[in-house]
Amino acid sequence: MNISLHGKRAVVSGSTAGIGLAIAIGLAEAGAEVVVNGRSKARVDAALKQLRGKLPGAKVSGVVADLGTAEGAQTLFAKVPQADILVNNLGIFEPKGFFEISDEEWQQFFEVNVMSAVRLSRHYAQHMAKQGWGRVLFLSSESALQIPLEMVHYGTTKTALLAVSRGLAETLAGSGVTVNAVLPGPTRSEGVGDFFAKLAQEQGVSRDSLEASFIAEHRPSSLIKRLATVEEVANMVVYLASRQASATTGAALRVDGGVLRSIA
Repeated sequence: MNISLHGKRAVVSGSTAGIGLAIAIGLAEAGAEVVVNGRSKARVDAALKQLRGKLPGAKVSGVVADLGTAEGAQTLFAKVPQADILVNNLGIFEPKGFFEISDEEWQQFFEVNVMSAVRLSRHYAQHMAKQGWGRVLFLSSESALQIPLEMVHYGTTKTALLAVSRGLAETLAGSGVTVNAVLPGPTRSEGVGDFFAKLAQEQGVSRDSLEASFIAEHRPSSLIKRLATVEEVANMVVYLASRQASATTGAALRVDGGVLRSIA
């Protein structure tokens, strides 16, 4: 299969590192013009440098904006009014017990993880529908279906993204715009890697052994028995953004390493 996204512009929220950057690289490799986003100029510039170093000649640009706010979304829209592909990747997580999560933290998680995707989808999908082609993708998580006790607020926002994704897909039925959600499992992203590295240092063990024990204790149903790579998640996103994926919409597709046991 030869995936070509030449002539398509893609916006990837939260794409200066981890899964988001891997997706930006994958889309650029397929020929798309890619807009990278982050909250700081230093992070955006570093991501663009990495992209251009890996893919000389790639059409890439960056927008500095905090998309967890309505003002940040407007900054992005002013600089990039239209897009053919939207990847709602922006998200935050923090292990915390349910009784310790404050109202303010719940609101922050919804603003960043859910409302950023709502605002961007509402803006970009309307143009996609008018032109008769487009791709909207939501990065959810296996935590949407198996709410983690250590991060109930995170899991709840990822469940909400599944509802938004399906509802938007039905709204755009017959328009030529497909809408899908991607459910990664435990993935060695920058944030997760830093978290495990910190814990490993505190416990005096290697990061690899800590990751292995995490899978064994907290995700024992994993069939690959390891963390996924960011590239493995990005590969699914690039396919769903392609012309070849035109019959896949309203779906929730897993890149979870087999963590979820149900077959539906």
